[in-house]
Amino acid sequence: MELSVFNISGKDTGKKVSLDDAIYGIEPNDHVLWLDVKQYLANQRQGTHKSKERSELSGSTRKLIKQKGGGGARRGDIKSPILVGGARVFGPKPRDYSFKLNKKVKVLARKSALAYKAKDNQIVVVEDFNFETPKTKDFIALTKSLQVADKKVVLVLSDQNKNVYLSARNLERVKVVTASEINAYTILNCSSLIMAESSVAVIDKLLKA
Repeated sequence: MELSVFNISGKDTGKKVSLDDAIYGIEPNDHVLWLDVKQYLANQRQGTHKSKERSELSGSTRKLIKQKGGGGARRGDIKSPILVGGARVFGPKPRDYSFKLNKKVKVLARKSALAYKAKDNQIVVVEDFNFETPKTKDFIALTKSLQVADKKVVLVLSDQNKNVYLSARNLERVKVVTASEINAYTILNCSSLIMAESSVAVIDKLLKA
């Protein structure tokens, strides 16, 4: 598959970039995509939730009312879970939600996500660029010239670029990542994937290694 390369003004430069069919032309594997997205979201969880159990509450252990004859349920101490302010039964405890995925599974998930984007014609290739100073309006002008201003956009760069990153940081529907940082969730969670020309070769190298 070949795509035209545009400049930041939205004009066709006349250059073409070839997308490797071994990455962008495969049959996507939905189950592997689900696993990779699940792992990514699980890794975002802090797992610091905590509620107090009976042994962790302070309060008297005296039996509040007699066992029989009250006409109600049997009731123990004031820390009982059935009372307001009492403990919680089997409440959440701090835990680590992360889990392991094999490297080949993660690579296949990224290939599958890119294949979906290529299939849906949601990939735009732009020649390498830089901003002289960080300016949000310059990045907005870029999205307008590429006709993606009203879409959720992910820009993939070959390497870190401070000016471009800072220019896009305040835009709610825009995310800037490097080629080495891409994952299935980031790729799928956008309407348009903008790739810097040099990032294509970096992705090829990473996913074909």
